[in-house]
Amino acid sequence: MVILDTDVLLLALAFAFQRDSRQPVNTAFLEQLQTESPAITVYSLMEILGQLSFNLSAERLSAWQSWLVDAYGLTVIWPVDPQDATASFSFRAEIFERPFERMLDHRAAFMDALILGLAERAPEAEAFITWNARHFKGKSSLKVLTPQEYLEKGL
Repeated sequence: MVILDTDVLLLALAFAFQRDSRQPVNTAFLEQLQTESPAITVYSLMEILGQLSFNLSAERLSAWQSWLVDAYGLTVIWPVDPQDATASFSFRAEIFERPFERMLDHRAAFMDALILGLAERAPEAEAFITWNARHFKGKSSLKVLTPQEYLEKGL
């Protein structure tokens, strides 16, 4: 399973980035990836929705499942199964302790620490794809690649 960072999807979804020079590679990457079980963390999902909330209507934003998850064939990774009413997790560990430990060990931003920490706990995760690979390389047990590197390696 390949897990996408927020920036890969924002580049595809946000009108402001349509003239970005990375757009053709990003598009090719996302097209290829649809057959390969891509995923995002719930933290990336919320970061994307938060960014897009400034420009989308409430109706459009509420339809995120269709234009984001379904359109890109994504699996959303949660800290616990959101359908399991008996599932519980330690809020303190998830939101403070794990990210803070990563911040201490690897000098990471809070959202990066949350996203990468959850991505690493996904049992089938093989790689983390981000345009900011330099922020993550050497800080994760996952392969960290840009979309360009992923396409070049033919993974």
